[in-house]
Amino acid sequence: MDHYLDHYLNYLAVERGLARNTLDAYGRDLARYLDYLEKNQIATPDRITPAVVLRFLSHLKEAGLSARSRARNLAALKTFHKFLVREKIVSDNPTDQVVSPKSLTSLPHTLSPFDVESLLASPQGETALDWRDRAMLEILYATGLRVSELVSLKLSDLQMDVGYLTAFGKRSKQRIVPLGEAAISSLREYLQHGRARLDKQRGSQYLFLNRSGEGLTRQGFWKIIKRRALAAGIRQNITPHTMRHSFATHLLENGADLRSVQAMLGHADISTTQIYTHVTRERLRKLHAQHHPRG
Repeated sequence: MDHYLDHYLNYLAVERGLARNTLDAYGRDLARYLDYLEKNQIATPDRITPAVVLRFLSHLKEAGLSARSRARNLAALKTFHKFLVREKIVSDNPTDQVVSPKSLTSLPHTLSPFDVESLLASPQGETALDWRDRAMLEILYATGLRVSELVSLKLSDLQMDVGYLTAFGKRSKQRIVPLGEAAISSLREYLQHGRARLDKQRGSQYLFLNRSGEGLTRQGFWKIIKRRALAAGIRQNITPHTMRHSFATHLLENGADLRSVQAMLGHADISTTQIYTHVTRERLRKLHAQHHPRG
């Protein structure tokens, strides 16, 4: 079965152009599946039945995985088995009639405009790292980029004179995203005062660099935003995606249309963007309950 998994992941990388992070997620979920099959003496795809898939999902539930995680695993299984049918390795897809576990849609966590301002103001020094962090946080909030898109930005992706940058999202899809004056100002200051100190004449093509003059990693920025949030007095849990959620929610709350937000976020399906309309409605409901005399 490992041979089929390798073949499938290679197909996703070469023909579908999926990003490394997505490939890793598929690989982890399917490796867990193949491990379960091996422990149950199922060595070939033709022996996998709908009952086997259901028992695997039950196994995940017993292991403590949430409905959302089990649904994600099933999605990986469905595409894997669809691939096996497509390649004529088997004739039937055992996941066709298996229904995804129900999960309550949890609303994305966002920051208030006040907390965003506090976070953006948290790098107050004038070291190269302060200039860099200010620019990164401003760009993240101004554009709604994914953290992987942020750390992979290159100098050539910037078009500051006309006020936008080029981002490369999932499946290497390219999109143009407006920057805004505050982000452009922070970028210019970083490029003028901070980046050269970090690059140390190495000539890196990446926009944001670490202390060693190399491109930042996702994990590196994760630590940065956690540290800056703590310095800003934000005690709630915050991740790079929190800024993406805040970007979309604040745009909609201030009158942006859904299609424009979809384009800026790089969502292929507008239904993914619609979750933010639920966020704004929920916030209005809470405000009404809190402030209306008969709330």
